[in-house]
Amino acid sequence: MGRIVVIGSINMDIVSIMDRLPKPGETVFGKELQYIPGGKGANQAVAACRLGGKVEMIGRVGSDEFGQALRNFLKGEGIGIKKVNYTKGTPTGTAMVWINGSSQNSIVVMSGSNGKVTERDAIDLGLKEDDIVVSQFEIPNDTIFAAFKEAKSKGARTVLNLAPAVNCPSELLALADYMILNEHEAAFFSGSELAGDLDTVKRYAKKLQTRADQAVIITMGAEGAFCGRGAEEVRVEGVKVNAVDTTAAGDCFTGAFAVALSEHKSLTDSLGFANRAAAISVQRIGASSSLPTRKEMDAAIGKP
Repeated sequence: MGRIVVIGSINMDIVSIMDRLPKPGETVFGKELQYIPGGKGANQAVAACRLGGKVEMIGRVGSDEFGQALRNFLKGEGIGIKKVNYTKGTPTGTAMVWINGSSQNSIVVMSGSNGKVTERDAIDLGLKEDDIVVSQFEIPNDTIFAAFKEAKSKGARTVLNLAPAVNCPSELLALADYMILNEHEAAFFSGSELAGDLDTVKRYAKKLQTRADQAVIITMGAEGAFCGRGAEEVRVEGVKVNAVDTTAAGDCFTGAFAVALSEHKSLTDSLGFANRAAAISVQRIGASSSLPTRKEMDAAIGKP
C-alpha cells in the first residue's frame, strides 16, 4: 500500500446549530455551538487515515491558537504533519457553518493561511508509483498544478475533488486521473443547468472528461454515485440512512475512495466503499467529527 498525500486546506470549523437559517437581516437564536477541525484537505486526510490509509498532510496554518490546535489534532489522528507549516501574520483558515433542523447548511469560508500554500510546499514530496496525491480547490490552483505535475512525473495517481466550484484552468483538470464532484459542481464545470436525472449526470461526466482514461465521478447524495471513464460506466446505488448533517460527505467520499485505490480495489468496489463511508458520515454532526473508522466500515458491510 502506497502513501496518500493530501495537499489542501486546514480550517477550524465554527458550527452553529439552529432550527432554521436566518433570512437576510434577520437574527435567530442558535441551539448549539461547536469548534470542530475541518477544511476540505484536512477532512479528506482524516477520512483516509481513519479508514486505514497511510496519510501525509501538506498545508499551512496560522501562528495562532487554532493553528496549534489543528496541528495537534492531525498528529493525534496519526497523520504525518512534517509539511504542515506555520504562516506568520496570517490567521488559520476558518469556516463558519450554519446547520438547520433539516440538516441543510450554509458555510462561509475565510481562507487565511490556506491561501499561502505555495508551489514550493507542493514539490519534493518523495513520491513513488504506488502513492496517491489528493487535492481540492481551497488552496491556490498553481500549488495544486505543481503537486499534480510532480505526481505524474513519478507515476503516482492523482485525485482531484472539484470543490468548491471555482474557475480553474483545463490544464489542471487534465492532470487528474480521478475527478470527484457533486451534481451542483458538475453543472457548474460543464456550463449546464442543474438537473438531477441520471442521463444528465452521464452527460456531465462525458463533457468533463479531458482524456479517455480519466475517471469522472459524480456523487448524487442519497441516489449514490456515477463514474464515467472512456466508454466504461459504473453506477453505485445510494444507501438509505437518516441524514442529519451533510457537511463533510464529499470529503469523506474522497478520502475513502483514495484508501480503496491504495488497496488496489476495482473502480466499482472503490466507489461502493466510498459511498458507504459517506453514508455513515451524514448521520453525524460536524466535519471531522462525522468521519468513520475502518472498524465501523467493516461492521457496516458485515465483516468480522
